[in-house]
Amino acid sequence: MSEETLFEFPCQFPIKAMGKIDIELDLLVIEIIRRHAPDINHQSVKIRPSKDGNYLAVTVTINATSKQQLDAIYQELTDHPKVLVAL
Repeated sequence: MSEETLFEFPCQFPIKAMGKIDIELDLLVIEIIRRHAPDINHQSVKIRPSKDGNYLAVTVTINATSKQQLDAIYQELTDHPKVLVAL
């Protein structure tokens, strides 16, 4: 029995994680995502600080292959104490 999803895989899928700017959040997020999607490169990463410079948003666009892959990425991101939000 397959799980229902609104996505048709494979597809390009942006994953955004946010956290405090005082850590190397970009490297952490890339490392976590790369464990599940090893084909990401520097062109698929966008980094943006918040307006006040307290937080950092890291968006990585991956070639998503399944709902299970996305679930695993989001689970690992949200489990990490330095990631405040994963979208």
